[in-house]
Amino acid sequence: MSSRSTWRGDELAERLEITERSVRRDITRLRDLGYPIDSVTGPYGGYSLAAGGRLPPLLLSDDEAVSIAVALQQIAHRSSVSVAEGAMSALTKLSQVMPTSLRERVVAMSSVVVGVGSAAVDGALVEAGEIESLMGLAVACSRIERVRFDYRSGEGAETVRHTEPFRLVSVGQRWYLVAFDIDRADWRTFRVDRISRLRNTGARFQRGEVPDAAAFVAEGLAVNSYEQRATIRIDAPLDIASREIPPTIGIARADPDDPARTLVEIGGDDDWVARFIVGLPLPYEVIEPASVRAELRRIGRRLIAENRR
Repeated sequence: MSSRSTWRGDELAERLEITERSVRRDITRLRDLGYPIDSVTGPYGGYSLAAGGRLPPLLLSDDEAVSIAVALQQIAHRSSVSVAEGAMSALTKLSQVMPTSLRERVVAMSSVVVGVGSAAVDGALVEAGEIESLMGLAVACSRIERVRFDYRSGEGAETVRHTEPFRLVSVGQRWYLVAFDIDRADWRTFRVDRISRLRNTGARFQRGEVPDAAAFVAEGLAVNSYEQRATIRIDAPLDIASREIPPTIGIARADPDDPARTLVEIGGDDDWVARFIVGLPLPYEVIEPASVRAELRRIGRRLIAENRR
């Protein structure tokens, strides 16, 4: 009916093969649902759909519905409490009107996704192929079902992994799977955009002791993925220091010898670590390595030389 802006009642009745009385009843029902329908009497009158009004029911494809569900999940983990509550409420309503197959995937996302911080990480936006992996992994986490998948490392090496999936962790624009790697008998983190050919095995398993998924991913990003790490002591309690150091940059914990101070581990080379901590608005001391202290002195000498006037 979008081919014309205005239709007479008798034309609609003929086109839809119903009576004009049914047309009037359906128009009333559409208005009740929030569709702003204008009507004009007379020989040149008829019905037309106006702009605005309350949001009417939406018709979504499976891919569109899944994409909205993923977006609502990201909003819920990166927003204020009020916005997050609205996002989760919308997600619940969306799942209620979905087909059973889609509903399971969306409900699974609601139950197995956790977030880390609010700072974005450089990376690609979620692509269609990644959404499929996300949803498949979410269902496997929810069902407690083992999965196999092909995985490409950061160096490009291809391996086949057999895992017991646990949680999906959202960090900025990237997603990570926390799973127990059966062949390596240890917990591992996998970037979802590097996962392909996801295969459900149908094999259920019983969970043993599980890690804090968000902390596990954060520690991997901040420390474990680097060959070198530095330890600094900040002259501020943990709650204050944590505001200045994102969990994906450094792992902070209270100093066991002095709870009024904080110990922080940061991964990276001397130059990167020094440039980060030199910008901290809190007093600090580099405990190790000595090479970071040397880099700080070099930066200090350069700043003094460039700002003598």
